[in-house]
Amino acid sequence: MKVCYGCGLRVSEVVSLRVAHIDGERHLLKVVQGKGQKDRMVIIGSTLLDQLRIYWQGNRPKNWLFPSGSRNHHLCVSTLQRVYRLAKKNALIDKDGGIHGLRHAYATHQLAAGMPIVDLQHQMGHSHIMTTMRYLHWVPNYRTQDKRGGDLLAGLGDE
Repeated sequence: MKVCYGCGLRVSEVVSLRVAHIDGERHLLKVVQGKGQKDRMVIIGSTLLDQLRIYWQGNRPKNWLFPSGSRNHHLCVSTLQRVYRLAKKNALIDKDGGIHGLRHAYATHQLAAGMPIVDLQHQMGHSHIMTTMRYLHWVPNYRTQDKRGGDLLAGLGDE
């Protein structure tokens, strides 16, 4: 779920990540065959990268970043969706919405942090700028300040 929010990925993109897709040196994550069968590189914030390193050290996944129980395949989308619903229930959150809401929150929060709309378009993997622009109404005082956006997980606990 942290990768979903921290990089603005679709749930299908999160579960199909491979260890080799992480470029820790350049703080990039390669999304292979995202929606529309397009590849793209997205920025990983330092906090998320550190958390992924800790995860890797504890679990040592070889191929898939998030392997299924058999380790020959990645987690199913429905598994991550179920974990998200359980986390919401445990946190006593009864607001409607699924895990895809984390992607929407990522987009809104990056705009609020000053990420230029064209950079967000690339991060989200949108073919058309109008798709990305729908997030602007959530940030009424949006003004790009030539920032790359924020490290959205910085300052959050390790829950």
